[in-house]
Amino acid sequence: MKETINEKIASLKEYWTNRTGNQKFILLGSILTALILVAGIFYFASKTTLVPLYTNLKPSETGSIKESLDAKGIKSEITDGGKTIKVPEDQVDTLLVELAAEGIPKSGNIDYSFFGNNAGFGMTDNEFNVLKLDATQTELAELMKNIDGIEQANVMITLPEKGIFLTDSKAEASASIILQTKPGYEFSEKQIKSLYHLVSKSIPNLPVENIVIRNQFLEYFDLDSEQYASNGYTQQMQIKSQVEKDIQRQVQNMLGTLMGFDKVVTSVTADIDFTQENREENLVSPVDEENMRGIAISAHRITETFTGNGDQAGGLTESGDNTDVGNSYLAGSNSNGDYEKTEETINNEINRIRKEIVESPYKIRDLGIQVMVEPPNPDDINSFPEDRKQDIQELLSTIIRTSIDKGTGTDLSDDAIQNKIVVSVQPFNGKVDVKTNPTPTLPWWIYVIGGLLLVVIGVLLFLILRKRRSEEDEDEDLEEMINEPIEIPELNEEVLTESGMRRKQLEKLAKEKPDEFAKLLRTWLAED
Repeated sequence: MKETINEKIASLKEYWTNRTGNQKFILLGSILTALILVAGIFYFASKTTLVPLYTNLKPSETGSIKESLDAKGIKSEITDGGKTIKVPEDQVDTLLVELAAEGIPKSGNIDYSFFGNNAGFGMTDNEFNVLKLDATQTELAELMKNIDGIEQANVMITLPEKGIFLTDSKAEASASIILQTKPGYEFSEKQIKSLYHLVSKSIPNLPVENIVIRNQFLEYFDLDSEQYASNGYTQQMQIKSQVEKDIQRQVQNMLGTLMGFDKVVTSVTADIDFTQENREENLVSPVDEENMRGIAISAHRITETFTGNGDQAGGLTESGDNTDVGNSYLAGSNSNGDYEKTEETINNEINRIRKEIVESPYKIRDLGIQVMVEPPNPDDINSFPEDRKQDIQELLSTIIRTSIDKGTGTDLSDDAIQNKIVVSVQPFNGKVDVKTNPTPTLPWWIYVIGGLLLVVIGVLLFLILRKRRSEEDEDEDLEEMINEPIEIPELNEEVLTESGMRRKQLEKLAKEKPDEFAKLLRTWLAED
């Protein structure tokens, strides 16, 4: 056994000493590359893939889940601003069951299951009423989360105190609701109505007028009810609020899509003209406006001419007893002359226009838009590009120019519109920053080295395969030379045996190709 090992070591040393410098470099590089490649494969194979365990969590719920996972020694990661917690992919199903058995996530709220687990005789009426109100608020919030577009909901209900006497008038309850909605989601009137009715029908003596619903963007969801039609002022305020809300949502969605919904806050103020005018106009205009003439429908023309002497002129006498009225003439003048009279009467038809105009109200007389933007780097206000601020102002000016009614006489020049726009770049100090564990990432130079190693490995494999193919071709040529057919000698030549023929072939091979002869000898020695 020891001799075999020594022979192997000697053969390796001989092989190494017979190699050239380039071959030794290639061989060492191949071994080193293979080792690095194997280490990289083991690293990436053993790397843990994290997937979401819970999403849309509250900070308190995230903290309780993180604490439980750390106690179990399970690797976890908090992302999405503290709303999502990730765990290893192969442990998701197990952790869901285990945490649910422990009552995690714990929201800190009381639901109706509390009464089934903690019912007892020691609870006072005040304690029971407080727990019941808290459970009602929690159940309403959970019901609202089932509506599309709502991620979280907080419900605050105020119940009136009961009167001592039966004759006391019943006070009304009230409710305030804050929704966390998906950015850019627009609720239909049917969804808003369902929210109001859900709360109103769940709490006794709670009319819809006492319910206030808004989201995290300070947008109020008002119920469009026909019962407010009798109150003109309330209706006007609702229309004004709806106009402002629509424009605000439009601006918020556009700028939020451009820079992020948590980077923009928008406010809109509008001046609405509620004047309704009814008037009747009777207009007359010529048919031919260029010449100010109408169409002639009838014409009457009279032309009289006279030429003669004054002695022949006569007329009716003005007085006389024996004169017949109608046959007497007035004395004419003694002078001569010409007489001509022309009379023309034309009846023209003109355009008669009668208009009954009813101008509808709800015209936007004036509009103002205020936008606050947080720079990319909150600590550096100058990190916000000035050209982007100019783009925002131009976009808002277009909205104002197309929204204001042109018939109100409002000045819509460029300077006047710029006075209606305010774009302020300031850091948002009211946001809550949730610290997350940094995700381990590989530096860029590792990827560069990995790519170079892959290229070197490919080149080495190509060279090794080409060398092996050339050796196989040489072995085939040697076998062909060895297995050449024995030539039959002539009668006058000495008859050679098969062993003699092989010996001559080997001598010829040793003279012409000594390297191949040496390889053949080493092969035979190795086989022996």
